[in-house]
Amino acid sequence: MAEAEPTIRYTERAGRPVVEVGGTWTVFSVRGIREKAGKALKAAGAVEKGKRTVDATGLERVDTAGALEILELAGAEAEVETKNDEQAALFKIVRENMCEAHPAHHVNGLVHWLDEIGRGSIDFYKQVINLCAFFGEILVVVIEAILQPKRFRPNAVIQQMYEVWIRALVIVGVLCFLIGVVIAYQGVQQLRQFGAETFTVEAVGIGMFRELGPLLTAIIVAGRSGSAFTAQIGTMQVNQEVDAMRTIGLNPVEWLVLPRITALLISMPLLAFWGDMAGLLGGAVACTIYLDFTFVQFFDRLRDTVGAWHFYTGMIKAPVFGIVIAVIGCFEGLQVRGSAESVGQLTTKSVVESIFCVIVLDAVFSIIFLLAGV
Repeated sequence: MAEAEPTIRYTERAGRPVVEVGGTWTVFSVRGIREKAGKALKAAGAVEKGKRTVDATGLERVDTAGALEILELAGAEAEVETKNDEQAALFKIVRENMCEAHPAHHVNGLVHWLDEIGRGSIDFYKQVINLCAFFGEILVVVIEAILQPKRFRPNAVIQQMYEVWIRALVIVGVLCFLIGVVIAYQGVQQLRQFGAETFTVEAVGIGMFRELGPLLTAIIVAGRSGSAFTAQIGTMQVNQEVDAMRTIGLNPVEWLVLPRITALLISMPLLAFWGDMAGLLGGAVACTIYLDFTFVQFFDRLRDTVGAWHFYTGMIKAPVFGIVIAVIGCFEGLQVRGSAESVGQLTTKSVVESIFCVIVLDAVFSIIFLLAGV
């Protein structure tokens, strides 16, 4: 049986305005009722003035949406006459909970900017504290594993090394090779103005060994492996696999985090070395084209002019970069809560934090090596 349409009529009784409503007033039927009410009010002329009474005895059905609409059309202070106690109680509840919308809150631009800076500073402080606590937890697990070597999982470490080392060789080699070509080309173009283009060999060697080799490798690994660590552990969090591990007495740090950190600790120096060699090869190719050097001449000059410590400084940085990338990647993965959207957000956050920390650490290493005279 079809429900009756909502009706509204403005009239007057004993000199007092009355709003007569009837039919069905529910959330599904009150659409367009304001237009109908406007026409009824216009037809009633001066009846709209004064305190109104609502005659709701003709209502067949009404819900909270309909009651709210009636009170807004008649006025919140209107007296409501109903045909039963249930409707009276409904109108009473709706009237008690009616309130005006909060005025728009306009914030001064400077205040908003300072508020954002403050919130960002607090979030940064909390993030640093949580990372330090996570790093301390990892150290405890590492010490326990050293005291009980059987707790190391070499199979998991080898599997992770295959992912972060072997499968990254191509991308690291190609990018470092191209960077070596760019350094050599720019070096030849700039140094030729002073008749010192042969020093391009030193520029390529020192630049790749000390800075670009390990730094570029770390950035590539952060974007590739660090994000993978976060996504893998984060997906396990969403699927409640990490909680299941804790339930059966397994430590997620030992089973998920430690193999990844160990794999990246071992793989980063190997990848940095590979990147150095690829960069030198790129520089040698560019020098053979622009300087008429042979490969033998390039590497002979490199051996005679670039000291071994330039190579060692880069190799010292590499494992530290690897540990930082792995720790941040795993930490953000364990922070995932509840949804796939959280996985994506924290994966992005992991990459940004890893690259930021790697560059900051590179600057710190540069200062230390400078003070040490290396």
